[in-house]
Amino acid sequence: MSVRRLAEASVQPASFAFNEANSEEVSKWLAKYPKGREQSAIIPLLMIAQDQEGWVSKPAIERIADMLGMPYIRALEVATFYTQYQLKPVGTRAHVQVCGTTPCMLRGAGALIDTCKSKIHHEQFHTNADGTLSWEEVECLGACVNAPMVMIFKDTYEDLTPARLAEIIKTRPRCSTTCATGRNTAARPSRLLRQRQQARPPQRPCRHRRRQSRRPTLPKRTRPPSHRPR
Repeated sequence: MSVRRLAEASVQPASFAFNEANSEEVSKWLAKYPKGREQSAIIPLLMIAQDQEGWVSKPAIERIADMLGMPYIRALEVATFYTQYQLKPVGTRAHVQVCGTTPCMLRGAGALIDTCKSKIHHEQFHTNADGTLSWEEVECLGACVNAPMVMIFKDTYEDLTPARLAEIIKTRPRCSTTCATGRNTAARPSRLLRQRQQARPPQRPCRHRRRQSRRPTLPKRTRPPSHRPR
């Protein structure tokens, strides 16, 4: 994994503060941890900050560290370790995360990456000209059954083709999960599963099983009673 660093000082905001709605959400998360263990809430608090601003800035990390009473370096270690946190500004309309692990690559993720290079920017972690689109290659997103797939913010798009991804990038729909396929889970519909199972040729039993099936069934032996003297 490459070294993750904070964004340049020129793009960092002067300060950070949670809005009213997110402040209530932060209070709910802090209430889940016992006294003295509030620092464990840093992961959800960083995610709330990212949902609010679109990315995690240095002032946001320091503000959260002050709230939790932890050194800045400890908060920076968490923010720079987990790739779910965007440490630089991303596209305001869509940040495309392309799964690049083996199942998706075998199903055409390379072509999706080429689409992102041609439609957004030739390098990942860079926005397009107007700052509305960006992309990156990520590790497994947990939808291998419907590979290839991408995630845009919190929405997943599965069973993609380069043409379909280009259409999504052009007109990013404002809807809930799995807009591209109409599914809200990563499972195949049962009808498609039945069709696939019916189309498969019947499988022959393995050689070991065939050998066992040819053996005659012998009567069960009974052990003679013991005649040892008492």
